[in-house]
Amino acid sequence: MSDFISPSSLIIAAIFLLAGFVKGVIGLGLPTVAIGLLGLVMTPVQAVSLLVVPSLVTNVWQLLAGPRFLPLLRRLGGMLAGLCVGIGISAAALDPDTSGRNSMLLGIALIGYALFGLSKKKFSVPKRLEWWLSPVVGGVTGVIAASTGVFVIPAVPYLQALDLDKEELVQAMGLSFTVSTVGLAAVLMVQGSFHLSVAGASLASLAPALLGMVVGQGVRARVRADTFRLFFFVGLLMLGVHLAWRFGG
Repeated sequence: MSDFISPSSLIIAAIFLLAGFVKGVIGLGLPTVAIGLLGLVMTPVQAVSLLVVPSLVTNVWQLLAGPRFLPLLRRLGGMLAGLCVGIGISAAALDPDTSGRNSMLLGIALIGYALFGLSKKKFSVPKRLEWWLSPVVGGVTGVIAASTGVFVIPAVPYLQALDLDKEELVQAMGLSFTVSTVGLAAVLMVQGSFHLSVAGASLASLAPALLGMVVGQGVRARVRADTFRLFFFVGLLMLGVHLAWRFGG
């Protein structure tokens, strides 16, 4: 496992602590922050492998916390199917030999997500269009997720455009993130990148992620969400620019 993880365990724990904190405050961002920061010190394949257990546990927790699981599952079934197809099609992008290209794509994905968040634009998707738009959004998200480990673009903006109430939106994101995590884990297992030693390291990352979530939930009541979101998206923008510039040459 020491060959798999080049940075120290303290650095990895700190990254997951911060990522969990962000998720606790604003309800999302654990995979994005963790993958973005881990991408500075390891390949995307290694980062995604470490993320599997913390992402799966925290997103299942978020998914089960809401009251509308079955209605959301029926409504978002097309998007979830598209996610799986997109991840499968793009699975080859997780080849370690393409780590530089994947890191550049990760930077571009983070820049897109940050700019969307900073724009504060709101869109609305008519319900009559969901039957074909949901699979397309899922497929594109799956391709990006398998290439970068980040599964928020364009899924999160799309979910925000469905006029779901607050609880439905949080649960819908948990559902989407859970399916994405399971799909990525399956790809890693098939490719032999997620074996026992890696699973142990991923499990060890769960504790700081959960601790960060608990602390973040406590801070949420004391800090204005809009202020925190501003710093969050500016930080992601800077991180994305760094990764895109570093690996784009």
